Amino acid sequence: MSLKCVVVDDEPLARDGLLQYIEVLDFLQVQGICENPLELNKFLETEPVDLIFLDIQMPFMSGLDFLKIKSDLPMVIITTAFPNYALEGFLDVVDYLVNPSPSTAF
Repeated sequence: MSLKCVVVDDEPLARDGLLQYIEVLDFLQVQGICENPLELNKFLETEPVDLIFLDIQMPFMSGLDFLKIKSDLPMVIITTAFPNYALEGFLDVVDYLVNPSPSTAF
């Protein structure tokens, strides 16, 4: 059985790196890619997923703000290049992934 997931990140390099990691895990199946929480909200209206990889700093709304206002979400793993969000990030999430900094290649 595989988990259907969606990747939400505004940085193409971070998205691509995460997608490469997901690709080698046979229990994860990418259902979609969104660049911000507004896109994610629309995506979730039509596509059921089991897991969201959610960046923190994005245009329009942060991932943490999205978590605070949205209920009944599937499992969430916070992804960010900024480790200073670690304590705030553990609100109601499964895990917290620190990506390499934006200037570092995957």
